[in-house]
Amino acid sequence: MELVDRYIAAVQRELPENKRQEIGRELKANICDQLDALSEQGELTESQIAAVLKQMGHPCKVAQQFVPSVPIIASEDIPLFKHTLFMVLGVLFVLQIVGGTTQWLGSTEGNLFGFIKHIISGFIGDASLAITAIGLSFWSFSAQGKPISGSNCQKWQPQNLPKVGPGWQHISLSDVFTDLATYLFLLLVIWCSMWMSSEQLAARTVIFSANAQQLLQWFSPIILLSMGNSLWQLRRRVWTTELLLANVGINLAYALFLVVLAFSSPLLQSQVQSAELQGRFTLLQLEQWLSHSLVIAAMFPGYEVIRDGLRWRKLAQQ
Repeated sequence: MELVDRYIAAVQRELPENKRQEIGRELKANICDQLDALSEQGELTESQIAAVLKQMGHPCKVAQQFVPSVPIIASEDIPLFKHTLFMVLGVLFVLQIVGGTTQWLGSTEGNLFGFIKHIISGFIGDASLAITAIGLSFWSFSAQGKPISGSNCQKWQPQNLPKVGPGWQHISLSDVFTDLATYLFLLLVIWCSMWMSSEQLAARTVIFSANAQQLLQWFSPIILLSMGNSLWQLRRRVWTTELLLANVGINLAYALFLVVLAFSSPLLQSQVQSAELQGRFTLLQLEQWLSHSLVIAAMFPGYEVIRDGLRWRKLAQQ
């Protein structure tokens, strides 16, 4: 029976101290019952006892059956945890875009690689801190046996469940926050003259022409309207006919504006006397590249106009 005692002791080491004796006696009685049934067929050997213990499972697994470990995050809190995490990471991403853009535009070098590196490194640092803080917060509630979602799970009503719809009708959080970051980036670039010093503006090699700058500033109300539409999407999280119509209108405005801007020459002007910029490109080459890029960029909101128009027709027919 020494093998049985060793097995029970191994199980008890995985248990809380106040439950070791009680569970140890219960486990030993269970094992002895199985061994007594086998002993009726003849004298037990050590290999037979080991086979019985092997069938019961590893001591850690057996201890988990008696006293299940408390998860870091309660299972009913996992959806709320994921939603909170995505929301916080989305806000941090937007803030990093804002901070990176202001630093990039305010820099005399205007290094695009440095801009991307600043955003990535800053977001990783902030995201690590946010994940740790949110995880510890949820763990503290789980450890107390008080899941955050407990009351919500008890108060739900079947009548309040959303209607059945296609998979595309769910609005992704990542799409919403990506749009918000893009809109903020555009506003910071368009209105850089409002927050940058005259020295920083004078240090820029290439800037928008007066004609392009005026067009961009006239389009700023549409960008603000786009931000409001994204916040509306964030609140609803489901595409409706109203949201689809608003999205069609906004994307149509972007597509038309990008095409108009692409053919509104001149788009750029140089603040240096040299014909070449950084010894690589001329101002004319940069303008042609920007014009082609704007036409290509206009295809994306144009595609979304067609896509959301078809989706709106499907929802309107239901």
